[in-house]
Formats: sequence, C-alpha cells, structure tokens
Amino acid sequence: MSDYGKAFALWREGSATPWRDYTRHAFVEGLRDGSLPREAFLHYLRQDYVFLIHFSRAWALAAVKSDNLDEMKAAAATVNALVNHEMQLHVETCAAEGITEADLQATPEAAANLAYTRYVLEAGFSGDFLDLMAALAPCVLGYGEIGARLGKEATSQTYKGWIDTYAGDDYQEVCRDVGALIDAALVRRLGEDYTQTPRWSALSKHFDTATRLEVSFWDMGLTP
Repeated sequence: MSDYGKAFALWREGSATPWRDYTRHAFVEGLRDGSLPREAFLHYLRQDYVFLIHFSRAWALAAVKSDNLDEMKAAAATVNALVNHEMQLHVETCAAEGITEADLQATPEAAANLAYTRYVLEAGFSGDFLDLMAALAPCVLGYGEIGARLGKEATSQTYKGWIDTYAGDDYQEVCRDVGALIDAALVRRLGEDYTQTPRWSALSKHFDTATRLEVSFWDMGLTP
C-alpha cells in the first residue's frame, strides 16, 4: 500500500505507463539534475500559477460536493494551502526574476493548461465528490511522489526551493491526508469492496485521464 493510501496505490498501478511518463518526465529529471533551462522553469511557473487558481476552485467545489463536515474541512484546508502558501512560492520565485504578481495574473492560459483544469472542474460539476477526487489526485499526490524522490536523488541545487516545497514534511502530510480522505470517501459511499462496484472503473478512468493531462502539462513546460 502506498504512503498516500489504498485507492491511490491501486489507481497508480492501473495507470503504470502514464504515471511513469508523468513522474519521470524529462521536465522532472531536469529539475533533479539542474539541466532544465531557467526559461522553461519560469514559463512553467507562470502557467502553474494560473493552473493553481483553477485547481483551488476545484477544491472549493469539493467542499460543495462533500456530504459531511470532515470532508468540508479537508477541502477548505486544501484551498487555504493552495491560495495562501503554494501560490506564494510562485510569486516569490518569479519576483526574483523580475516577474511581478500582476504579470503572473495576466499570464495567457496555454492550451494544455486549459484542457487539464477544465477537465478536472467538469469532472466535479457533472459528477460527485468521488469523481472530483479521482481527477484531483494525480496532481496532489504525483507532486508528493516526485518531491519525495527528488529530495533524495537531486544532484543539483538549482531547483532546490521547488524540490524542498514538495519533499517537505508539510506537503507530504497534505498528501497523506488527501489519500486518507479519498479512502474514507470511497468506503463511506461505496462500501469496503469499492473496487468491485461499477463506479470503480469510471473513477480509475478519471485518474488515468488526469495523469495523461499532467504529462501534457510537463510537455508544455518544456516549450516556452
């Protein structure tokens, strides 16, 4: 079982090839060894800032879709972490490069960004809490997995700030909490044998599609 819960481990195993393409992408390896061009990194940060705005909306939607106070609290806490902490990393990093917060907010949204964020939001609008969690999981938990690995394997200090954010205890705790939230939500709605229900294949498809959209997002990051 993954450190991030049972459902995540099963989804990850079921999408092994796209998951490897996502978490071992050339962009990620460039962060690890410092070979990623600074221009590509800043292009990615600008797009990721826009992404996080929509991602925060998706987690706010999770509060609406929740059916108990614990789920609502978890969704609200995640929105707070995204809006008031993770996005601030982007602001600070870009400010050091002469890119203001106003510049970030004015960033035109790339097609890969648009496709991914709207897919996640649509999963939530047209589905329920579980559909939304399955579509959100690859980003939250994938960055946790990437951060934990790069925290151990990085051979360069070039992108240490980014790596430390996702390798750090605070973010890893978020990942464990989200994994536990997903597991509890599945059992509450579908029962202990949720993998045997008709819903499971649809949820797994959401996870797989979102993972493939993560690959496209990294591809976009490499082509400023």
